[in-house]
Amino acid sequence: MVDLLGRAGCIAEAEELIQNMPMAPDHFVLRGLLSACRIHGNLEAAERAAQQLLKLDPNHVGTYVLQSKIYSSLRKWDEAKKVRELMAERNIKKPPGCSLIEVDGVVHEFVKGDSSHPQSLEIDDMLEDMINRLKKASNVPDKSVMLLDMEEEEKETALSLHSEKLAIAFGLVSTEPGTPIRIVKNLRVCSDCHTATKHISLVYNREIIVRDRIRFHHFKDGVCSCRDFW
Repeated sequence: MVDLLGRAGCIAEAEELIQNMPMAPDHFVLRGLLSACRIHGNLEAAERAAQQLLKLDPNHVGTYVLQSKIYSSLRKWDEAKKVRELMAERNIKKPPGCSLIEVDGVVHEFVKGDSSHPQSLEIDDMLEDMINRLKKASNVPDKSVMLLDMEEEEKETALSLHSEKLAIAFGLVSTEPGTPIRIVKNLRVCSDCHTATKHISLVYNREIIVRDRIRFHHFKDGVCSCRDFW
């Protein structure tokens, strides 16, 4: 019920339900609420949910990352910085994001900004083609997912080098047109990559299946199976 209310943007109703439950909320319930707050931009409820989550598990990196992303999306850079400083103080580190794709029985792994792949030149060319086509399709990079305050051009460049975009670019140059692209990622897909992948599936006429840390995302014809809530 908390998940359903969160998807509908009924954050206050979700909080009321949690308060009136006959048992204390666990981290699944609270993290569902926090995710809904991220999507709907409800900062006050997000802070309350994050505070409860940190009491339950002060070492869970996902809580800190989600909270920092919410602050960054609202351009509250000082608050986002404090969250990162708290992570450093508690020696909590976000694992590096990596994406894997299998082509012809070989698994290829990519990390953000990776240029070590033997086909990196082809991948870079495809990335540039992807960026140009997405711009023509009016896809604007979601720079709010960046956790740091930096120049807009730097943000756009950093976003284009996310591991799943590199894996998708490799899939486009390494597989036959029209064949599905399947990717596994160790972290939650960011909102910019999610939106970009929807457009890529439409522009390049590809089915793209991404299994991130939370769930499967099936992109086809510019739409994702999660209906933009994850």
